[in-house]
Amino acid sequence: MKNTFFISASDWTVDQTTASCALLAQANAAGLLSLALKPVAIGAKPCGDDLRSRDALRLQQAMSGDLDYEQVNPYPFSDCNSPNLAAARAGKNISASRLAGYCRGALYGRYDFALIEGVGAWGELLNPRERLAKLALELKLPVILVVGLNPGCISQALLSAGAIAADGLKLAGWVAQPGEAAGAAADGLFDCLTEQMRAPCLGRLNEQGSELDIAALGLPKA
Repeated sequence: MKNTFFISASDWTVDQTTASCALLAQANAAGLLSLALKPVAIGAKPCGDDLRSRDALRLQQAMSGDLDYEQVNPYPFSDCNSPNLAAARAGKNISASRLAGYCRGALYGRYDFALIEGVGAWGELLNPRERLAKLALELKLPVILVVGLNPGCISQALLSAGAIAADGLKLAGWVAQPGEAAGAAADGLFDCLTEQMRAPCLGRLNEQGSELDIAALGLPKA
């Protein structure tokens, strides 16, 4: 799946969808046809007879391509819990191979840039036997890690990067996001991460949604 990336986060406090939308905005501005999927979403709200995830709706609005909601988010859950617990409470049995099939179907055809967004951190469980990260492994996707500038984020980011590498996948880049640290403390965390992470920094978000640099991802020219 060329020019497709899996989005993960260093911890549960990180709003990875904001980073995904910023990446999609940059792809759109470059004239690229962009698509985004959120195969599993938690915290979904009732919408008629269905459930809709705010994050999945944000991705659907941010991408320049056209996908139905059910293609973007085939598994919305109302629980705000780990995917395996949310699925179990809803009586659903989902697997990485099934999700991979949904993703291949939704991304069948022409596009220049696509994101598949996970839930929470790299180690989240999808079911009692599989981690959600197995979806990225099934699809052999490079990973973009979103890191919140919080106390402890250096350890969390480095551990996440190590786990991604141990799983045999490439860390294509990382994005810094505002967190609990502010001012000089946030700057210090960002500078340290920039030195320690073995992947390019695609940018640092702020409240205004700073532009990200997606050139390091090696995307095609429009």
